[in-house]
Amino acid sequence: MASAAEQLASNLNFKAFAKADELKKRIWFTLGALVVYRLGTYIPLPGIDPVALAQAFDQAQNGIIGLFNVFAGGAVSRMAIFALGIMPYISASIIVQLLTTVIPKLEQLKKEGEQGRKVINQYTRFGTVALAIVQAYGISVGLETAGNIVTDPGIFFRFTTVVTLVGGTMFLMWLGEQITSRGVGNGISLIIFAGIVAELPAALAGMLELGRQGALSTPIILLVLFMAVAVIAFIVFVERAQRRLLIQYPRRQVGNRMFQGDSSHLPLKLNTSGVIPPIFASSLLVIPATLTGFGAVDGTGVMGTVQTLFAHGRPLYMITYAALIIFFAFFYTAIVFNPADTADNLKKHGGYIPGIRPGERTAQYIDYVLTRITVLGAAYLVVICLIPEFLISATAVPFYFGGTSLLIVVSVTMDTVAQVQGHLLAHQYEGLVKKAKLKGSRR
Repeated sequence: MASAAEQLASNLNFKAFAKADELKKRIWFTLGALVVYRLGTYIPLPGIDPVALAQAFDQAQNGIIGLFNVFAGGAVSRMAIFALGIMPYISASIIVQLLTTVIPKLEQLKKEGEQGRKVINQYTRFGTVALAIVQAYGISVGLETAGNIVTDPGIFFRFTTVVTLVGGTMFLMWLGEQITSRGVGNGISLIIFAGIVAELPAALAGMLELGRQGALSTPIILLVLFMAVAVIAFIVFVERAQRRLLIQYPRRQVGNRMFQGDSSHLPLKLNTSGVIPPIFASSLLVIPATLTGFGAVDGTGVMGTVQTLFAHGRPLYMITYAALIIFFAFFYTAIVFNPADTADNLKKHGGYIPGIRPGERTAQYIDYVLTRITVLGAAYLVVICLIPEFLISATAVPFYFGGTSLLIVVSVTMDTVAQVQGHLLAHQYEGLVKKAKLKGSRR
């Protein structure tokens, strides 16, 4: 028999959505914030020659710069005020989380609850400013040395570029936090999601144009489209997969009545880390390429060698990308799920796993199961992110059809839809409570 929550969830419809005023306000706020972000990706930096920039980008987009442009929603190719995107914030988050595990003071702040998280978030913001300044200055220098892109090179151009790009990144960070608190979904993920989705129609049209010109054969185009559909179906299947641990609660006596012990499940997702590992890995790969991408347009020198080694399909790029994905899959899983805390909570409420002693043995068992399924989750992420990259490098298909892009789009969509359903379910519960109070007052 379905529970009350499942019955309410099955009755969700457009009529219930029309009555949820709070949810509609959150959705409109989210859409408005994303529109502001998209407008910012079309505002160019001052002092840039767009024709020379387009020529330089056409030669540099075959490397990691092309993937960076995907996450920035095309802002890199236009060298807009949001060209850095949200990647400096993600990189700063990685660094702070890594330091949290090795610095006792930061670890203590993490355990202090909401107040400690505010302090850690402040450190993350400071780190974002520092990383954004370094990356923005590297971009300004690279633009000056990449030909005739800059109309008036010099100290003033570098200063205005750094201020503009850093300001754009800080605005996106603030915008993402506002979406998370006042909108629907995770703001940072939705900003990346909006950038990818907005460029998908142009990427599809470009691929079809390559087919019309004969650069891509019809079987390859059909193979890419079939692969995209298959990858999406596989992502949905794995993201919904769970390993359920049976939890048993003992019988309890209330007054003179004896209640039978209940049983439930502890769901462990196959991919606990979600879309975070590919995003973190991509953001780290972007840091060295940011400093070399536009300065290595001729393919010579140290910067040209780095750009060549980190091009899509190159062994060093693939190995580094896979290693970073695996590392962050385990690292982020260890951050978001603590087996010891879960075992303590079960023990406090009288729950136990059949055949496992409560307490430390339960924590060890949960950690054992979680490690095994994380291996599968990390392997799944590597396959999803790397297999399409080989096809892209072999067929010159746009980066937008890569596994990382599809993984972000599907995962963010599923998370956002789940939050919308949660708001609708809460609204229906509120309606039931109000009706119950009205009936009670009439009686």
